[in-house]
Amino acid sequence: MEELARESISLMAKPALDTDGPKLSSSGAVFIMLKSALGAGLLNFPWAFERAGGISTAVAVEMVSLVFLISGLVILGYSSSISGQSTYQDVVRALCGLAVGKLCEICFVFNLFMISVAFLVVVQDQLEKLCDSLYLTVTATAGAEVPHHWYMDQRFALFILCVVVILPLSIPKEIGFQKYTSILGTLAATYLTVVIIVKYCLTEHSGVIYTPNQSTGIGSWASMFSVIPTICFGFQCHEACIAIYSSMENKRISHWVIISVTSMFFCLLIYTLTGVFGYLTFGRNVAADILMSYPGSDVVIIVARLLFGVSIITIYPIILLLGRSVIQGLFLRYRRQRTVVTQSYENRTRVVLTVAWIAVTLIIAMFVPDISKVISVIGGISAFFIFIFPGLCLIFAMQSASVSETVSPRTRLALSAWGVLSVLCGAFIFGQSTTIAIMELFNKF
Repeated sequence: MEELARESISLMAKPALDTDGPKLSSSGAVFIMLKSALGAGLLNFPWAFERAGGISTAVAVEMVSLVFLISGLVILGYSSSISGQSTYQDVVRALCGLAVGKLCEICFVFNLFMISVAFLVVVQDQLEKLCDSLYLTVTATAGAEVPHHWYMDQRFALFILCVVVILPLSIPKEIGFQKYTSILGTLAATYLTVVIIVKYCLTEHSGVIYTPNQSTGIGSWASMFSVIPTICFGFQCHEACIAIYSSMENKRISHWVIISVTSMFFCLLIYTLTGVFGYLTFGRNVAADILMSYPGSDVVIIVARLLFGVSIITIYPIILLLGRSVIQGLFLRYRRQRTVVTQSYENRTRVVLTVAWIAVTLIIAMFVPDISKVISVIGGISAFFIFIFPGLCLIFAMQSASVSETVSPRTRLALSAWGVLSVLCGAFIFGQSTTIAIMELFNKF
């Protein structure tokens, strides 16, 4: 999340991990990494396979990206071990300096904000199909065209949902229900993968078109690279990995490499199966949200919609809590420089920021045509956490005195070169996704 799971998010929210508390086992670390990566990004993968020009091209891009994804996880674990810090922002600040640390915080908040938008877009898509299905069921007019009344519009339903459910869940200072719902995202992702495979096996595909829109030339290369933000969003668990590493019982880097490879392998398996069979089922007609390609009356798909909907409704307040805590901290520090911060002022600030966050993300979500547009932006921001910041951490780490005494000059040079390559790749992905977003914005007008 793309794209973050509740338990790993709660780990990120802590300023420091309790070193005296229970430690994570290897299987527990892999499970939390999976929960961090699996989620709403899965809905976009069949579309990404179509966009890339087919299965072979998409899998090739995945495999190349996987090298950098695993590399980023290993670098961040190593950076945490030499810096002694237990959160992503603290590691970047300790190794790269205050300015880069501030940039990391800004990217962190903006990434959370765009993830909130993506979640509301997914909920809105599911509400559209659920409203249509509910109308046809209540009126017993199967196959008829659904009339467009204002009270049946998915935007109105999303507004009511935000006011009645999401806002009350988001206002409290702390959110404790996450421990009861932390499995929902993983369950929804696994269920969707199984459903897509079964639906493919039970469906006739004689009329499905698989020929890519851009088969040769510059257009095919542009289409291939345009799916990298989707991959970054889908495999994104790097913000949580330092907190997970710091909570592990065995902190040896060789062991962390095994954890990183294992978790990424299972993510690759689930995402690839979903992308392959979703693409084979619908071909060029696959929607940006795979669930929108299936009929609204299918009970099995309705269950998938409800699982994703409930999962997102419960995780949205936690995403908001993390973003709000960073912004509110700035307000409170500014206020303390001039006067005493009262409890009433803190409460007012929290409520105002919560309402503003929900209102702005809701407005944006209502006018976004589909989730692929949001994921393109999130994938670009994810490049900072997966490529750029890990690369910078590796470069600065190789220049530190402690590393210079234990690592040979040739090894430090090779690792620094890999760090530079990672930063350049991240800059390319960020620039590409930003350019695509700007071009689509201008095309609208």
